[in-house]
Amino acid sequence: MVDPMQEPDAWKEKILRNRAEKDRYLSKDEKSPIPQEKRGNFKGLNYYPPDSNFSFLLALHEHAEKDVTVVKDSKGNDRRYIRWGEFRFDVGDVEIVLQAYKSEVGEKRLFVPFKDLTSGNETYGAGRYLDMETEECFSGGKWALDFNEAFNPYCAYSHNYACPLVPPENWLKVRIEAGEKS
Repeated sequence: MVDPMQEPDAWKEKILRNRAEKDRYLSKDEKSPIPQEKRGNFKGLNYYPPDSNFSFLLALHEHAEKDVTVVKDSKGNDRRYIRWGEFRFDVGDVEIVLQAYKSEVGEKRLFVPFKDLTSGNETYGAGRYLDMETEECFSGGKWALDFNEAFNPYCAYSHNYACPLVPPENWLKVRIEAGEKS
């Protein structure tokens, strides 16, 4: 990931390039979650403009005890995630604690689902996700948590998918005006 504080133009270009690539994938790829009959009318996703105020370099406070959390998915099934650690930061003057999960111990990716005060209005009602790869971890143990990369789960596009619901501990009491909209 490009650091928006060090290279704002490159950071913004990367965000916009990733969005264009996702739109191409959703409109043309055979594995797209958008039903085939709706792809012809697909004009691209809606996003908030890139905003560096919603991009953070943070320490992951790893939990000493890695509890398993059972999360329902959109079809009522139980999914198990390991509560791996948490990110602590401020949005405006509101202190946030956001849990990060892994599907298994050896997993290199952190799964960070969240809901915020835009959910159900401007953004998908069930919440949005961030996937954070270990390669995105900067030196010194800081992680790039960038809400500009927030995306809707596939169940936002098709009822054929079962997506994990956001645990209440990740329901934020702030507006995250970054990333993908409804």
